[in-house]
Amino acid sequence: MIDNMITPFWEHFAHEADVGVRGVATSKEAAFEQAALAVTAIVTQPEKVAAKERIEFSCEAPDDELLLVDWLNAVIFEMATRRMLFSRFKVKFAGHALTAQAWGEPLNPEKHPLGVEVKGATYTMLQVKQRDDGLWCAQTVVDV
Repeated sequence: MIDNMITPFWEHFAHEADVGVRGVATSKEAAFEQAALAVTAIVTQPEKVAAKERIEFSCEAPDDELLLVDWLNAVIFEMATRRMLFSRFKVKFAGHALTAQAWGEPLNPEKHPLGVEVKGATYTMLQVKQRDDGLWCAQTVVDV
């Protein structure tokens, strides 16, 4: 049985020259949200990003794993083209389609300590599954 009081979290994991991102939560939606926060945390400290502006996303793919890659690449694309950083996400699924909202603010090097640029999500170590403990895990490696 899942303890609904478990706080969703994100983490990075080592992978040669790239960075692994993993979101873990009690729902698949929240695991996707946490994976996106892990991407933000490669670029800057998410807690320093104010949730001022809202952006909407949609993606569709044949399965959950490919949907995770499309989702993270959409987040990376929006960060790059809008020159924005995000600190909050809300994901909803309808089959293998995803609609989402992201909140953030324009990149400000004086406010946001810069890490490294994320080029894109890959298929390396790609996995979306419900673990034996009932928590959902959404992970992949991103190219930096």
